[in-house]
Amino acid sequence: MMLQRTSLSSFKVITLLVWASFYTTTTEAQVADSVIIRLMHEKHIPALGLSFIDNDKVILSKVYGELKAGVPAPANTVFNVASITKTVTAMITLRLVDAGKWDLDEPIYHYWTDPDIADDPRSKKLTTRHILTHQTGFPNWRWQTPSKKLAFEFEPGLKFQYSGEGMEYLRHALEKKFNRSLEQLADSLIFGPLHMNDTHLVWNATMLSHFAVPHNSKSEALEIVKNNEPSAADQMKTTVADYSRFLIWIINGAGLSQPLYHKMTSPLSKIKDNKFMGLGWVVYPALGGQFGLSHSGIDAGANTIAFVLPQSKRALLIFTNSDNGPQIYSDLVHGFLKAQGDAIISTEMKN
Repeated sequence: MMLQRTSLSSFKVITLLVWASFYTTTTEAQVADSVIIRLMHEKHIPALGLSFIDNDKVILSKVYGELKAGVPAPANTVFNVASITKTVTAMITLRLVDAGKWDLDEPIYHYWTDPDIADDPRSKKLTTRHILTHQTGFPNWRWQTPSKKLAFEFEPGLKFQYSGEGMEYLRHALEKKFNRSLEQLADSLIFGPLHMNDTHLVWNATMLSHFAVPHNSKSEALEIVKNNEPSAADQMKTTVADYSRFLIWIINGAGLSQPLYHKMTSPLSKIKDNKFMGLGWVVYPALGGQFGLSHSGIDAGANTIAFVLPQSKRALLIFTNSDNGPQIYSDLVHGFLKAQGDAIISTEMKN
């Protein structure tokens, strides 16, 4: 996650957002909109989806800017949320664990072994817990390595190392055991029950008319990735309204047993001081008397992030269709999450 320090003057104007988000007056709401639009123009961000949840209710849900040059972004704009996809995969898995249909500590090879590591004895040790805490020993993506093949870089469980490959490994295992695609599992366990009707793990042609086209740092439009196979790690397409429903569900326990929810939100794998992986979520264990969860996503022309504060029942999500998206994060986190937002930014700014 990329955060930048906020100037004092910027912080003063952004605090208006907090009050305007409660729509005390129409004028305040208009001021808040003008602040956000100004920040978008300054940072060259074509489209921004924003939601603020307080007391587990959506207080602000809005999309600003354009899908592409000259095309206003509607309220139902569909964004590629990149690695935020992993939060859905994690929750599919935890729902299955809670139902007694999947085991966090059963070796994955019982259902799937990648051919690249079939002869490596470490493949017999890999578990779902390793995957959800990003302790598989895998690189992020095999194509980023010299060999272009999947390989362990250390023993599973040894330390944190972020890996999209791990999540895809889990997808293969789930699909093998349940004989259903990840999209089908998501529909039955999450998207359907939560009425996330505009959320998909694969491309749907009906999205095109209201899809936030990706843009590079120069505001040049990039090609849309139209994936026809679900990924456990990337390329989920969703709207601000749909993912807000998901965040409220997370705030309220996600239908999990209390012990499993506690595991999910516990600091299990250290990333840095005050930042850990739980089961599928980044965990900030010390945010001024409460803990926080987050996940971000980065693809070419797409940057997204979500924060959840379960104890105070607040959440903030920010979707952008730009490589410049992270440049607006600190302003919004400061403005909406107050002291906890400051603590998150302080954590992220430390090496």
